[in-house]
Amino acid sequence: MNPNLKQFIIRSFIEPFRDKDLYKKPIQDDFVNEFIKLKVSIKHFFKDVILLTLGMFSAGFGLKGFLLPNNFIDGGVTGISLLTAHITNIQLPILIVLINIPFIAIGFTQVSKTFAVKSFLAIIGLAIIVAMVNYPLITQDKLLVSAFGGFFLGAGIGLSIRGGGVLDGTEVLAIYLSKNSSFTIGDIILVFNILIFSVGAYLLSVETALYAILTYLAASKTVDFIVVGIEEYTGVTIISYQSEAIRKMIIEKLRRGVTIYKGKRGYGKDKSELNNTDIIYTVITRLEIAKLQTEIDLIDPEAFIIMSSIKDTKGGMIKKRSLSVKKKQV
Repeated sequence: MNPNLKQFIIRSFIEPFRDKDLYKKPIQDDFVNEFIKLKVSIKHFFKDVILLTLGMFSAGFGLKGFLLPNNFIDGGVTGISLLTAHITNIQLPILIVLINIPFIAIGFTQVSKTFAVKSFLAIIGLAIIVAMVNYPLITQDKLLVSAFGGFFLGAGIGLSIRGGGVLDGTEVLAIYLSKNSSFTIGDIILVFNILIFSVGAYLLSVETALYAILTYLAASKTVDFIVVGIEEYTGVTIISYQSEAIRKMIIEKLRRGVTIYKGKRGYGKDKSELNNTDIIYTVITRLEIAKLQTEIDLIDPEAFIIMSSIKDTKGGMIKKRSLSVKKKQV
């Protein structure tokens, strides 16, 4: 049993009968801190579950309500799955899981175990939804299918990213390849999808491939909208009285570099209330946003956080280091 929990039980239910003065003894702060951490962790867990679930159903609606009945395709792993299902007898739900497995394996080593588990469960959930949920056919108008099929599919991917996972492993592969090349993440995803659309034009028709490009553009813009316009990288400014603890967390848990600015709080009626403070600035990938917010809430729920989108970065450690934190051998 947790020592602090044991002490709490003893002081609350046993020792009061022995010594009435023990009512006056405060419970150790460690137990309170553990309770707060547990509360925050549970809150973020349920939030992630809700976002991932909404993402799965939204993506499933985009696929079965728009794309699949009209023989449309999309970019990324979903596009590969749709093309493979078209030329083989393998069912789409099975392909969605099988083709994503290599990308999830990369995420396991390059992002984190939690990210990989969330993504794997979300992808399995999407496959089950595609196999079992009967969505109605919304429209057969090709333009509407491209626009709204891409919208709901992109909304699903965006919600899953907000929940700390992915429904399409393309971005994980792009992040991995960008660290070993001069190409940006956007360049790699673009090349990847051009290949998919080219194969689609050959196997299906040029018209289908052109509509697929519209679907991809709609999905891509929706993803950016869902994650508040965040692109490949995000610059994060954090103002908190617990700046030192947050700095150590970013370095030790996220393995990201930080820059410390010396500042002074501007809220106060007179100069005596304008306390000095350290302002933390760091750059992370959008796959790390959920983890960063969770860790900051564990340290200081009242921290002031500013996020701004960054198209790309050069130099530093963000492209060179793995996103995972590997334990040192003892």
